Amino acid sequence: MRHSIQNNFFQITVNEIGAELCSIKSLQTNQEFLWQADPEIWASHAPNLFPIIGCLKNDAFIHEEKLYPMTKHGFVRNNPDIQLLAKDDNKMSFVLFSNEKTRKLYPFEFEFRIHFLLDSNTIEIKHEIINNGHKELLFSLGGHPAFACPLKKEEKYTDYYLEFEKKEKVNTWNLSEGGLIGEKGKLILDESKILNLHPELFVNDALIFKNIQSKSVSLKSKKSNFQLKVSFSDFPYLGLWAKPNAPYVCIEPWIGIADRADSNQEFSSKELIQHLETGKKFTASYFIEINE
Repeated sequence: MRHSIQNNFFQITVNEIGAELCSIKSLQTNQEFLWQADPEIWASHAPNLFPIIGCLKNDAFIHEEKLYPMTKHGFVRNNPDIQLLAKDDNKMSFVLFSNEKTRKLYPFEFEFRIHFLLDSNTIEIKHEIINNGHKELLFSLGGHPAFACPLKKEEKYTDYYLEFEKKEKVNTWNLSEGGLIGEKGKLILDESKILNLHPELFVNDALIFKNIQSKSVSLKSKKSNFQLKVSFSDFPYLGLWAKPNAPYVCIEPWIGIADRADSNQEFSSKELIQHLETGKKFTASYFIEINE
């Protein structure tokens, strides 16, 4: 089932399966801003990443000397057990409770809550992770929204660029064939804010940035005043990705990262893993602001 809310600017729609944002449509122009999940190219819109991001070494982690299998990006995306928690004029909330299925993959008691709030021309995606168990909860968390690019039939992918909030001097991190983090890669931005989009930009998979200075990245067109800004002050890492030659770009705020190729698979020592005490709640939001 899909659920929608709207204001004077946009209608947003979320698929209850995976609590996945699947449409951001302008009520002024009828423009769709989210990638529409063509299964011939990439069959997702904006999956939610929990309790891991990317791939685990050998698709498994070790916790308290036991091996747990888990596929790429965790088990929230495409999960049919997510429920609508609440809905009003400008907010929708969804929840996934730990259950028999999740415990086979992930030995923790938790609530994963996600809220979609529509305020003027901005969407807030707010995450709440609650530790309902009697031991520390370990997790990573991220977003994976894919934005349509180009937006107009007369435009090209190369008419668009990403503009970082601040000038950056950053390298990407290489991914192995199995999706594991390798050594630091080539310099992507050299005291620059601008990353021009082109069909071969992601030929070697995602561009992965750690600890960048910018807390927002904007998708802009060279042919109009259009701007779509993703702000992610709660998320220290950032992924950028699309399939080569595909008409979209993903701007992915991350708290966590895939395993390194030399990982010992111990979940508690995974890079940027979060440690949440019993009875506590963790929150993190990112924002999508659109100016047509």
